[in-house]
Amino acid sequence: MAKRGKKHRKARESVDFSQRYEFVDGVKLALECAFTRFDESVDLAVRLGVDPRRADQMVRGTVVLPNGTGKSVRVLAFAKGEKEKEARDAGADYAGSDDLITKIKGGWLEFDKTVATPDMMGAVGKIGKILGPRGLMPNAKLGTVTFDLGKVVKEIKAGKIDFRVEKTGIVHVPVGRVSFGADRILENIVTFMDSIVRMKPAASKGTYIRSIGLSTTMGPGIKIDPANVKVLLT
Repeated sequence: MAKRGKKHRKARESVDFSQRYEFVDGVKLALECAFTRFDESVDLAVRLGVDPRRADQMVRGTVVLPNGTGKSVRVLAFAKGEKEKEARDAGADYAGSDDLITKIKGGWLEFDKTVATPDMMGAVGKIGKILGPRGLMPNAKLGTVTFDLGKVVKEIKAGKIDFRVEKTGIVHVPVGRVSFGADRILENIVTFMDSIVRMKPAASKGTYIRSIGLSTTMGPGIKIDPANVKVLLT
């Protein structure tokens, strides 16, 4: 096992791992435990009482975080004519049709998110084996296949994130950077947790939110009390 550095050991000493913190205290503690020179990401992990193997218990969606994630997102839009111009005007880093598809077939993947108009999906499907495994395929269920490209591109640039429950029943999302400060991170958490609560599947029985963990990129994991979600959202 790798030996922990002094700063990491000191950060762990600040955390009571037997305790479940309230969100306000947990966020403040996570920020205090950040010790690296770079601006660490703040991440949230929520374990849900669902069975992802069942279609009627799948939790998947998008949410626009009010303060963004702190990460610059490169958006590529598959579109033609006026829709290509609309995407560019909205802030898309790349926009086009066959030219971009050819470029991607050649191995180019210098982008983080994609959007497309419905009429482009036949052509985009030809590179599905390239985009799909990387989570880069436009998806109507996530709102990234639409004729309203301008709105979607602006939302992604502003901090729209995709989330999906994993096989283990956990949803992982970034909720900001250490430099955001506690208040802005809490605002993002409130928006995300509200979305998760609203998406509870009707088929999910028993306790829906089982456990919550919060951490920075290099910091220790901090347990958050699931019972505090109701307080957070009131």
